[in-house]
Amino acid sequence: MGQEDVNSRSIGIELANTGDAPFPEPQMAALERLLPEIMARWGLGPEAVIAHSDCAPGRKIDPGPRFDWARLARQDLAIWPAPAGRLPPVTPDAFLALAETFGYPEAPVEVLLDAFRLRFRPRHAGPLDATDMAMLNDLALRFGSDGGAWRSS
Repeated sequence: MGQEDVNSRSIGIELANTGDAPFPEPQMAALERLLPEIMARWGLGPEAVIAHSDCAPGRKIDPGPRFDWARLARQDLAIWPAPAGRLPPVTPDAFLALAETFGYPEAPVEVLLDAFRLRFRPRHAGPLDATDMAMLNDLALRFGSDGGAWRSS
């Protein structure tokens, strides 16, 4: 069973950005100093660092497509997919199954695909494709569980 009431068991970090420009270097640098301290204090791994758009797909879009998740992942402050191996079928049902394993909350495939791409493929549009499946498959295999890494209510 997934975790309930994510707001009462999370730490929110507010980053100001209008969404039309990359996050400023001083803001990213401050976040990179803050995150390791919080993660160490609470025993959190990089899979615990999520966005509003991850736990509330369809309702929240922050921090948005200009946030540099790959930069955080290179420092082990967030996760990033490293697809390899056998590709699952490119079908909405397979995508939904992987999304559930990874920990996304229940939502229509279009909503979850948008949330997934907002974080992991922010400049990509169009129908579900093999790259989406390979990336989500890797994340589900490495970080998924029965309850999912990001499950909220």
